[in-house]
Amino acid sequence: MSQAEKSKEKIQLSEKEWKERLTPEQYHILRQKGTERPFTNEMKELGDGTFACAGCGNQLFDSETKFESGCGWPSFYQTLEADNIQTADDNSLFMRRTEVLCAQCDGHLGHVFDDGPRPTGLRYCINGAVIDFVSVEDEEESD
Repeated sequence: MSQAEKSKEKIQLSEKEWKERLTPEQYHILRQKGTERPFTNEMKELGDGTFACAGCGNQLFDSETKFESGCGWPSFYQTLEADNIQTADDNSLFMRRTEVLCAQCDGHLGHVFDDGPRPTGLRYCINGAVIDFVSVEDEEESD
């Protein structure tokens, strides 16, 4: 099995293991489909790099696709790789939305809407507490 295939394997942990791995806020968002308050973790002006799932390290978004949407959460118009996320219907809170999940650990990341900029027209509205920024410099050091 190649390294790429191995990194795509599902991560399955017990609730106890998730609680040990994550902060209480991350656990609430990723495992219980919670959300953070808007404008508390927008991750502005971080430079060039990627954003990974805080639960499992799955690479989700590139900083080049991040944009200021004014919604109060980090927003991206495109995923790094289409198969790194999954979507599901979310009919909670008396509305219809599309939930965004990490494809590797099934963690709740946020929602995607069709009011984003070109070229995709999408706005991935993601909880900042559950994504980690990895700068280009840090990526190069780890290679």
